Amino acid sequence: MSEQALCLVPACGAVAAPDAPLRMCQEHLIVAAEWVGRRDGVADVLPTPCLLCGSRWGVRWPSGWLCAVCEWRHGEPVDGELPPPRVDVVYYLRFRDRVKIGTSAQPRQRLRAIRHDELLAFEQGDRSVEKRRHAQFAAERLGGSEWFALSEALDTHIDSLSAGVDDPWDLFARWTSEAFARRG
Repeated sequence: MSEQALCLVPACGAVAAPDAPLRMCQEHLIVAAEWVGRRDGVADVLPTPCLLCGSRWGVRWPSGWLCAVCEWRHGEPVDGELPPPRVDVVYYLRFRDRVKIGTSAQPRQRLRAIRHDELLAFEQGDRSVEKRRHAQFAAERLGGSEWFALSEALDTHIDSLSAGVDDPWDLFARWTSEAFARRG
């Protein structure tokens, strides 16, 4: 039978948690975690989405929550006189076997008005970026519209935009919060 290790805290004498990274008992591990949380905050899911950028990721401090994306203090009202920053995006929508390449500064509103099966990606940019993409994929363009036939080149471009992005809306929220941060 192997001997159980004791907590390294002087005069504790309790058995150390066998799977802990430090030889400490459960009680002292909790005390240490709470101390680190007060000093460094604890990353966690916000109780509700951030009112400023929509992110769900936050940092919990003893004094309250901060959004991990834009650092808005959770629970504080958004200044109604503060207009949201303009963030232009080029969007890629799939409908059946074709892709629409368009642009908007209000993508939620714009995408609600367009019939589509899936939002494939966002690319930060305005009409000039959209025009470059239309020229880049001119061979796939369907008539004079903003719709394009799926092709290997277009698919590769969309894959490069969406690499590492689980949800394009998270990327848009980050760009929006960065625009707020730049504005101060």
